[in-house]
Amino acid sequence: MELAIRRDDIRIAATSAFFAVLTAQERRRLAQESAELARSAADATGRRVTAGKISPVEETRARVAAASARLELGQAEGELDLARRRLAGLWGKAQPRFTLAEGVAGQLPPLPAIADIAERSTDAPQLRLARLEVERRQALSKIESSKRIPDATLSLGRKRDEEAGRSMWVVGVSMPLPFLDSNRGNLEEALRRTDKARDELAAAETRVRTDIAQAYEKLRNAHAEVAVLQSDILPGAQSAYAAAGKGFELGKFNFLEVLDAQRTLFQARSQYLRAISDAHLASAELERLLGSAGPNQ
Repeated sequence: MELAIRRDDIRIAATSAFFAVLTAQERRRLAQESAELARSAADATGRRVTAGKISPVEETRARVAAASARLELGQAEGELDLARRRLAGLWGKAQPRFTLAEGVAGQLPPLPAIADIAERSTDAPQLRLARLEVERRQALSKIESSKRIPDATLSLGRKRDEEAGRSMWVVGVSMPLPFLDSNRGNLEEALRRTDKARDELAAAETRVRTDIAQAYEKLRNAHAEVAVLQSDILPGAQSAYAAAGKGFELGKFNFLEVLDAQRTLFQARSQYLRAISDAHLASAELERLLGSAGPNQ
């Protein structure tokens, strides 16, 4: 049982580390796109300054924004490198030998039915382990209880009766009197350990069910957040940025408005990635708590 729990822990750690790499790769891609957009906007601003259409202050702001985007790109690349190292470390490699993890970072893990979760929670690995400990302690208590009754010793032999001038068979039964040793101390200790195992089982039931409920709620919230981002926030942010960029080219908007729209779009995309990552982490935690028969099996 402990081996199965440890195997599940390692598998879930590898799954979480893999999705962390996928998310970091997507975050770096977004940062590259943002840096490229900021550079293009700065170049366009410079051309408009040269043409005398806007103030040089606008170009300074654009160059600062482009530099900030490059810094964010550097941070994203650093996070990706760390994520790759953590994943490689799970198979004992200090340096990753891969450059790209293949997968879909935006794919949400399924949201299991609450009835399924409730049914599986009764047979969670930690609870099975605690029940086995109770059964083991109960068996040891029975053994100690049986030692209170001493074992009888049967003896058989021949004895010569000189007066009668013949030999006879002699059968004997002996049993020690349990006045001095009733095994009371060992029995009480075994009973105390049994009670302790029952208390630990009750505590494990409360803890595991609470952890399962929290992981499920995190997964449900992540699903809801992703749904809102996909349906409303991301399309709106993309549309606003496109309109701001077009208006800037036509001279209707200043660069600050474009910069704000770009920042809003980048934040929305980052929030989307974070929600996806939270969903995978919550799903992995559910799977760990529920064991090999978890929601993703």
